[in-house]
Amino acid sequence: MATSTRAKTVPNTASAAKKATSTARPTARPAARRKPSAVAKKQASPAASAAAPAAASPAPAASAQAPAKVDKVKKPKLVRDSFTIPKAEYGAIDALKQRSVQMGLSPKKSELLRAGLMLLASLDDAGLNKALTAVPAIKTGRPKA
Repeated sequence: MATSTRAKTVPNTASAAKKATSTARPTARPAARRKPSAVAKKQASPAASAAAPAAASPAPAASAQAPAKVDKVKKPKLVRDSFTIPKAEYGAIDALKQRSVQMGLSPKKSELLRAGLMLLASLDDAGLNKALTAVPAIKTGRPKA
C-alpha cells in the first residue's frame, strides 16, 4: 500500500510544483511588458535607419539632462524636539506672529524660532555672550499641571 501511495504522490508533487512555479511567477505580466517594447522596436526600426543622424543629436541632449537629475537638492533631515519655555516668552512668540501678520507674512512658531537662531548665529562672540546672559536660567523638565 505504501508504494502505491508513494507513486501517486510523486507525480502530484511534481504537478503541484509546476503549478506553484506558475503561480509564483506570473507569466502574463512580463509578457505584457515585453510585447509593447518589442512592437515599438519593430515600428521604430524602419524609421531608425532613416533617422539615424537625427537620433545622434537627441542623445547628447539626453546626457545633458542626466546631470540635472543628479544635482537634485535633497531635503534636510528634520529633528523633532520639545522644550520648556516661560509663559511670558511663549507670549512673545504670539506677539511676533501678530507683528509679522501686519507686515503681510504668516510664519509658524518653528519659523520664528529658526529666524531667531539665525540671528544668534550671526552675532559675534561678545554679542552672543550678552544675549545669553540676558536670558534667565529656568528649571528644565515638564511643568507640573
